[in-house]
Amino acid sequence: MKVLIINGSPRPQGNTSIALEEMCRVFHAEGIETDTVRVGSLDVRGCIACGNCKKTGRCVFNDVVNELAEKLKEADGMVVASPVYYASANATLIACLDRLFHSTDFDKTMKVGASVAVARRGGCSATFDELNKYFTISGMPVASSQYWNSVYGREAGQAEQDLEGLQTMRVLARNMTFLMRSIALGIERYGLPEKEPWQPTHFIR
Repeated sequence: MKVLIINGSPRPQGNTSIALEEMCRVFHAEGIETDTVRVGSLDVRGCIACGNCKKTGRCVFNDVVNELAEKLKEADGMVVASPVYYASANATLIACLDRLFHSTDFDKTMKVGASVAVARRGGCSATFDELNKYFTISGMPVASSQYWNSVYGREAGQAEQDLEGLQTMRVLARNMTFLMRSIALGIERYGLPEKEPWQPTHFIR
């Protein structure tokens, strides 16, 4: 099984990386393949609602978003992690996720999602909720842990001192592994849930 991990931090060895590495140790021990892509320092522009992806199946801006699309298509699960900036995720990560989820037309149903927020002190809950919305609009079950998926630390390396936060990451990885495996067995036996045609409704009519 495969998990795509998107790191929204611009710092290659920052506290967000420490949190994700704790998850990866569990994934690898469980035989889960991981592919980590750090997007926080990349030049990623936001969606311009041009509609080109509806014709071609890919974003008109040919950057890391289209690369991530291919990886997500093959993955069984997805982890999205971000440092907290002003009670929100890194803007580059949000631009990336907006375009990734909008431009891809393949079925994401039952791919397992998990979000992780890393902060000095506040804003983790808001960021956690913000990132989970990408999963819940796409039919993706959200993996949970023993606490909200947050790790604390300001200076590089301080996350290693957050023992509860790191434990939360390990529990999250184990729960995510169990959920992916259980869903795979369920699909094998029962198939995916029935799909209804989308019924778009606009508030002005």
